[in-house]
Amino acid sequence: MASEIKVDTIVNAGGDNDTGIDLATNDQILLKVANATKLTMNSTGQTTIVGEGGTNTTSVQQGLTKAWIEFDNTGTVAINDSFNYSGVTDDGTGQMAVAFTTNMGNANYSIQTHDTMYGLGWSDTDGTSGYDTRRTNQSWAYLDVAEVWSNVHGDLA
Repeated sequence: MASEIKVDTIVNAGGDNDTGIDLATNDQILLKVANATKLTMNSTGQTTIVGEGGTNTTSVQQGLTKAWIEFDNTGTVAINDSFNYSGVTDDGTGQMAVAFTTNMGNANYSIQTHDTMYGLGWSDTDGTSGYDTRRTNQSWAYLDVAEVWSNVHGDLA
């Protein structure tokens, strides 16, 4: 039979309540240091942590990159490494459609993209399941490039 410990608060060895995890309620967990809440996790998993300066809080979920990729687009598209990308489709010279594994919650997300050749290019939101990215030379003619890096920030579905 498994052991079980039932407590409302875990405190430090000195017995004071200024450091510990407050489990007195079922709706959130608080991590306190010097009697100040430094981390909060609610029942839905939303987690906030005290940020730089010690007064403002940052939502961990909002601050994370939701997808990143590095791929080669010279000839056959090859994903070298990625997170939350299911694939890249070659739509023609310098033109790719990138698809997520887990969709974004809406089409209002931020895309940053760069390549090894000229740094010229852009990405357009295509919807919640992915986006289009284009690479060009200095004359704005489409071209395939050896490496493309991209990351996305926003809300997952």
